[in-house]
Amino acid sequence: MSAKSAISKEIFAPHDERMLAAVQVKRRTKKKIPFLATGGQGEYLTYICLSVTNKKPALVSITKVKQFEGSSSFVKRSQWMLEQLRQVNGIDPNRDSPEFDLVFENAFDQWVASTASEKCTFFQILHNISQRYLSDKKPEFINCQSKVLGGNSILHSAADSVTSAVQKASQALNERGERLSRAEKQTAEMMNSSQQFAETAHKLAMKHKC
Repeated sequence: MSAKSAISKEIFAPHDERMLAAVQVKRRTKKKIPFLATGGQGEYLTYICLSVTNKKPALVSITKVKQFEGSSSFVKRSQWMLEQLRQVNGIDPNRDSPEFDLVFENAFDQWVASTASEKCTFFQILHNISQRYLSDKKPEFINCQSKVLGGNSILHSAADSVTSAVQKASQALNERGERLSRAEKQTAEMMNSSQQFAETAHKLAMKHKC
């Protein structure tokens, strides 16, 4: 079982929550913590997790989870509601970068993800969830690559493509209709001419009989 699957099963499932995303991180700058406060627990891995309750109304949380060296279990540390997230800083909008900052109402953390792609996936889900579940007080996303916030533009592009295709199809039908209309008009004219020719020929034939 992967670490993220284990976190979902151990930390969130017992509370009737679904884990939506998780990113393994390390601090860019170490906090100054008194020696006694660490409890001598040693090294650990840290994950920032995004989860939502299964019960309605849905509540979305951002949780810091740790796994200490020598232990197979995970421990929940800090937790914030999504509404408390004020800013998501991607640090560099021009390149794939694992660094990012999260600014909450009462906390500020500077992180480095295990990989830039893992950070990107986490950001994409976080942005999408923020747009979906928050009607106001949405977090500000700054210094982020366009692909991170591209969900809406992708949808717009798809919609534009569909609209363009419909317009082209409509134009083709109109042009076809115009061609059919011209063909029908020409056919009618030919039929009229043929009818007039037949009538004239009939009259001439009757005249010769007389």
